[in-house]
Amino acid sequence: AGHLRLTNNFKALLGEGAFGIVAKCRDTKNQPKAKLEIFILEQLRQLDPDAANIVKWDGFFQDGERVCLKFELLDQCLWDYIRDRNKQGLPISEFRPILGQLTNALSHLGSVGIVHADLKPGNIMVVNRHESPVKVKLIDFGLACPKLGYSAPEVVLGLPYNEASDMWSLGLVAVELATGVPLYPAENEYDYLKFIIETQGQPPDHVLDSGIYTDDYFIEDNYKQPRWTFKIDEECDSPQ
Repeated sequence: AGHLRLTNNFKALLGEGAFGIVAKCRDTKNQPKAKLEIFILEQLRQLDPDAANIVKWDGFFQDGERVCLKFELLDQCLWDYIRDRNKQGLPISEFRPILGQLTNALSHLGSVGIVHADLKPGNIMVVNRHESPVKVKLIDFGLACPKLGYSAPEVVLGLPYNEASDMWSLGLVAVELATGVPLYPAENEYDYLKFIIETQGQPPDHVLDSGIYTDDYFIEDNYKQPRWTFKIDEECDSPQ
């Protein structure tokens, strides 16, 4: 056996040469986070990865201080798949089965009490781009760092994740599948919330009341209805 050459973010075996195996790795020196992801992946073993449209996990091993997670090899992420089509959006013959598979994946996650919390095209892998219909699988569980442009507004405000957060993200992924471009291409949290409010209205007061970061984006006035008013750009100081 050769030496295993490690790079950051272990996700798949990339190839094998005469003197070693090259793998794409997740560097998980942070032991608590590694343990959390392994715990989640153990829960996901209750599911059939093919039937549930989630990546197959093949266990883990230690490499010094690193915990390396082994997954099946998949083809390309959905961002690359859309980009290869010149960001023109997918035809309905591709769009519909992909969206159905993602809905199926979230349903299976919910059946074992798991929220993905970082649903975006970069965490959706095409199994084989040359097959038709295209099959996709979800990846990246347990180390969520939600991508701006796909997070539910309550997540931006600091509320806990739940299944509704995943459904919001799924809706934005669906728009991008259909059009080829993100619906909310914001560069910061303030602009992202502004886009949402301009197109869908402001979150209700009971949601804003519970947000850790609400005060960074809204001003409260108990004599107004609604009580919270979105700040103008000059008044806002993004916490994230």
